[in-house]
Amino acid sequence: MPKMTGARLFAEMMRDYEVSHIFFVPAFMLKSFAEMEDMPVARIMVHGEKAAAYMADGYARASGKPGVCMAQMIGASNLAAGLRDAHMAGSPVIAVTGGPAPASRYRHAYQEVDDITQFDVVTKFNAQVDALTRLPDLTRQAFRVATSGAPGPVHLRIQGHLGQLTEGEADLEPMVEPRYAHVPPFRPAPDEQHLNDALALLERAMRPVIIAGGGVMTSGAAAELQALAEKLNIPVATSLNAKACLPDKHPLNIGVPGAYSRDCANRTLAECDAAFFIGSHAGGQVTNNWMFPPPGTTVIQLDINPDELGRNYPNAVSILGDAKLGLARMVELAQPKAATGWLERAQIRVAEWRRANAEMRDADVAPIRPERICREISSLLPPDGIVVSDTGHAGIWTARFIELAHATQRYYRAAGSLGWGFPAALGVKCAHPDRPVVCFTGDGGFYYHIAELETARRHNINVVTVVNNNSALNQEIRLNDAAYGGQQRGRAEEMWRFPEVNFARVAESFGCVGIRVERPRDLADALTRALVMNKPVVVDVATDMYAIAPHPWTPGGHDFHSYQKAGD
Repeated sequence: MPKMTGARLFAEMMRDYEVSHIFFVPAFMLKSFAEMEDMPVARIMVHGEKAAAYMADGYARASGKPGVCMAQMIGASNLAAGLRDAHMAGSPVIAVTGGPAPASRYRHAYQEVDDITQFDVVTKFNAQVDALTRLPDLTRQAFRVATSGAPGPVHLRIQGHLGQLTEGEADLEPMVEPRYAHVPPFRPAPDEQHLNDALALLERAMRPVIIAGGGVMTSGAAAELQALAEKLNIPVATSLNAKACLPDKHPLNIGVPGAYSRDCANRTLAECDAAFFIGSHAGGQVTNNWMFPPPGTTVIQLDINPDELGRNYPNAVSILGDAKLGLARMVELAQPKAATGWLERAQIRVAEWRRANAEMRDADVAPIRPERICREISSLLPPDGIVVSDTGHAGIWTARFIELAHATQRYYRAAGSLGWGFPAALGVKCAHPDRPVVCFTGDGGFYYHIAELETARRHNINVVTVVNNNSALNQEIRLNDAAYGGQQRGRAEEMWRFPEVNFARVAESFGCVGIRVERPRDLADALTRALVMNKPVVVDVATDMYAIAPHPWTPGGHDFHSYQKAGD
């Protein structure tokens, strides 16, 4: 084996694993970064460790390659917090941090905290590199674990606050395993009997529904999903992570179900007698805390992770394997099924939902309605465009009202961390520099990592960020109403309201382009200009503070078709 420094080995392994971007907060493993000077690896210095993790997450989801983020030891806790979203979304992120050296432990060394266990709950693999000779095999293991099975984050802690271990020299072999440079590295074929059992249940069902999860997108199984649904004429509900797997106006698409949802999807799932989860955890959000489908419904589940099969519903059939292979084989085995009254009923619900919400989507009022923003983004998003959404109200608005018209469009959303949207969109754009990327966030979410406007300008990461600027965390209005017994008083607004800020001017102060929109009729022109500027652009939209995103439809609840102000 050749003698080389750990710094050189790490740089060569990143290059050979086809890592095109590393997101980091200095100073950490600087000799490795120096070794990358003549390599095709962009070193993206950012302003916060959480932002670095979110960028790596966005990059990973969009590229299918592991996203790499790095920080010195004092920033490790922030990086761990940033992995929470990647962990919940099943995103292959590799985090690398510094750690204490044996000679300094237990002696109050400057900035030293033994924080290795913080990564246990947000990673699939959490390892310490305490000997230089272990750097090659543990780096390979990091890529192997991050991409295999259900993808997820991993963490390597390099000895030394600044990763000084890598500055040493040893007999090292920078061997990589190209299979693990992209997801999925393996496609395990499901048992054919289980596929036949599932098809038999779907054939007998009177009211079946398919629920597509993020695993459909990770597996690249959108075409196979559509083919099976069309052959069996089964309505399809798409989780937020799988929103792009079927064009919104496809006649079988009933929309996003669960907590961030369209009423038509929940209403259909509430009546189904067979639910087929594909690449989905069947977790609390997509089912609105296991309300849809109702307990007792016949459930089929196809997943690459055996731990998920039957976790949240007792399965009538569990299918272990790759979604793309499994669905392709089901298409071959299935007998065509004619459309039924059940499908027609689902389609009627979708049409009713569209009619009921058309007024707000088309609203020509100021302050501007968020639904109108979503309408304009939907209309103007190019066929290869990508939407990245923050969580909270941004997630609800985009789940309900962003419409993806083309199979080539993509949608990525925060799994729960407010503020994720903007830095994640920068990571998505790094993965796809030639595709339009539009981030939808609120002012509350944008504030989290607004400093990364400087990062976007410095590296020409040309994302269009649309800010739903209502000068508030207005999702908190109803919560505070309840806390005050129905009527807020005194200084209650201090807990959810902001002073008015013009984010277009803020963007300009960072050297980006800022466009302020205060009238609905100006939205289309602003977005059209922003999409062709090839610069980082902030479109600051002055919106209605009291435009409250609706609660999900539930049996016996209300259809929230009329919601003008909080408390209506």
